[in-house]
Amino acid sequence: MNWQSHYERWNLHKDLDDGLKTELNKLTESPALLEEAFYKTLEFGTGGMRGEIGPGINRMNIYTVRRAAKGLSGMISQKGDAAKRKGVVISYDNRHFSREFAVEAARVLGTDGIKVYVFNELRPTPQLSFAVRKLKTVAGIMITASHNPPEYNGFKVYGEDGAQLVGEDSDILLQLVNDVADELLIPVDSEKNLTEKGILEYVGNEMDEAYIEKLLTVVKDGDLVHKSGSKLSIVFTPLHGASTIPVTRGFEKAGFTNVKMVKSQTTPDPDFTHVSSANPEDHVAFDRAMKQGEEEGADVLIATDPDGDRVGVAAKNLEGNYQVLTGNQTGALLLHYLLSTLNTKNALPKNGVMIQTIVTSPLGKAIAQAFNIESLDVLTGFKYIAEKIREFEGDGSQTFLFGYEESYGYLIEPFARDKDAVQAALLVSEVALYYKLHGKTLFEALNEIYKSHGYYYETLRSFVFKGKEGLAIMSATMEAFRKESLKLEHFQLQLSEDYLKGIAYNYSNEETKDIDLPKSNVLKYIMADGSWVCLRPSGTEPKLKLYFGVKGDSTKEAQDKMKKLVEPVIKQLEALQ
Repeated sequence: MNWQSHYERWNLHKDLDDGLKTELNKLTESPALLEEAFYKTLEFGTGGMRGEIGPGINRMNIYTVRRAAKGLSGMISQKGDAAKRKGVVISYDNRHFSREFAVEAARVLGTDGIKVYVFNELRPTPQLSFAVRKLKTVAGIMITASHNPPEYNGFKVYGEDGAQLVGEDSDILLQLVNDVADELLIPVDSEKNLTEKGILEYVGNEMDEAYIEKLLTVVKDGDLVHKSGSKLSIVFTPLHGASTIPVTRGFEKAGFTNVKMVKSQTTPDPDFTHVSSANPEDHVAFDRAMKQGEEEGADVLIATDPDGDRVGVAAKNLEGNYQVLTGNQTGALLLHYLLSTLNTKNALPKNGVMIQTIVTSPLGKAIAQAFNIESLDVLTGFKYIAEKIREFEGDGSQTFLFGYEESYGYLIEPFARDKDAVQAALLVSEVALYYKLHGKTLFEALNEIYKSHGYYYETLRSFVFKGKEGLAIMSATMEAFRKESLKLEHFQLQLSEDYLKGIAYNYSNEETKDIDLPKSNVLKYIMADGSWVCLRPSGTEPKLKLYFGVKGDSTKEAQDKMKKLVEPVIKQLEALQ
């Protein structure tokens, strides 16, 4: 069926939502935008879907949400009545239509006889992951577009372990969603009827209390925080998102009482009115926090993204100015403190393991090695870290200690199974307190880590490829790199890894070996001196991401190396388009 047929199907549907009908009529004034809305079905990947809000099969709206929920309903129904009774828990963030989409998903599931729990207020992704485990549901749904622009929303699915789906369950769900014939004809009962029948139930404060109780286990030196927590001055902003309540309650319960909020960014706001960027990876997100930090004399600034799974941290640098740490730097500080504290208490398990993604800095591995702790690499995406945790629990072979990715995602305690900005906010405050009491800032502590392990330096470049034509160009660019490899003057290429083909090629001996990870459209190149480049199309945005990493004997040497690495790769990319 071509896109015009899908448009006609929507345009002629007699019960089409009034708001969507109005927006659809407006789209007819722009043929290109109309085609964008209908030329393909909004892709439902292994973790869910994400897209711009609006009418059409390639947009987020109540009908595409019903389609996704219907697929999940089919998967649960295949598991039998016991699974339907265990049910699904749903949470949502501050975005446009988040609550409406949560209710629509609940209506689809409830109509099919599946028990549904819905948070009565917005709550962050890690709390949804925790709730799946606490309520022992068979699945969970998070309505969020994470850190995407305001015009986006999304639908993420979690399995019964509280992690995003991988493997066979993911494949089954994808097929069942794709099998839904007509998203406009999915039957739904009313919210009122489902609530009166007891099929739909709302959860609230009791889930907050249970989560906060677990959250306190993230603190590694309770006496330190209890006695001196008030000495650390914190400025916190949720960037208009969903993490205000668990973060502030966590601070209070742990003993961090000197916390000031960026008030203009505290109210949930789908338009992100007082935020330059809702992504803590983007340093302009800290503009207001930095200004308030100067006024308050704050030691540390903390920002969480809209759905509370990513956290950004800023502190005074060696020149005395606030600077945002990279995700790799924050991860190194958390990991080093965690392992040091456990080691001091003789509580470091011999079978402990740290997990990071293939685009995360090797500094974490160096830190782990110094404590004789094993480190594992997984594909980008926290679901792969959660998958390893599940394996460890199944066979008891290893003990999970820490998991992280360069994009500001961290997990310390596995009572949640996705990256948890609430946990990370609490632990990074403990780290900042520890170093403050020793007369050091976070950047001074980081410099000590560099002195011990080498000056690792990473950077990221992103290229946007919007729309149908953009996706085709991005795909062609990846294939061109596969054929031509990298062209570098100042570096000796040692290894190339093609995760789509599952093959690594060694340039020195011309040998190949299999990569023991799931297939993924990723290319990584490693140089003889340990420098590396990775190309990866984003799974959630229309972007091609280029990751770069180097190691030097000083900050200046690392920065000089980085310049020599980045420039020729960017030129090659631009030449291929």
